[in-house]
Amino acid sequence: MAREQHDYDDIPGTFVFDAERSREGFGINMFCMSLMKDENRKAFQANEAEYLKKFKLTPEQTEAVLKRDYNRMLELGGNIYFTAKLGATDGHSFQHLAAVMTGNSQDDYAKMMLGGGRNVEGNRSRSGKNAPSKFLSGAAPAKNRTAAKPKAKAKAKAKPKPKVKKSKPRAKSAKRK
Repeated sequence: MAREQHDYDDIPGTFVFDAERSREGFGINMFCMSLMKDENRKAFQANEAEYLKKFKLTPEQTEAVLKRDYNRMLELGGNIYFTAKLGATDGHSFQHLAAVMTGNSQDDYAKMMLGGGRNVEGNRSRSGKNAPSKFLSGAAPAKNRTAAKPKAKAKAKAKPKPKVKKSKPRAKSAKRK
């Protein structure tokens, strides 16, 4: 069955992990979660293709895992936090995975992030439906440039707390047998 189209599907390079994608990627995510156990990591490293047969993966998902195509795994329903376990099994940091997924070296990725991240231009909705606010693209209109000063609040008179009537302790009832 073809995936239903959503407004957010046209954001370049983004695969929103929604309910539909979660169902589609159940096998990939269960495989990745299995890598939390040392014995499973060893079994996977000993024979990757054989180990993957334990999970209900499509041929495309199996190929993406074997090729370590993280973007494709996300597209096919993988969750970034689960697929990171595969990267960790291979001895890679999350920063390394993010660099690979963005087509950068790890050093270039780190410099980009330290410099404020990727430019948002070209990374927005292709259709324009989800275009950035006009306030994000430049200076705010003149009337909104300075924040209005908050008006001083009138001090409210403190009301006395109502007195709570204390009740007398109840007599203990006889225990039932």
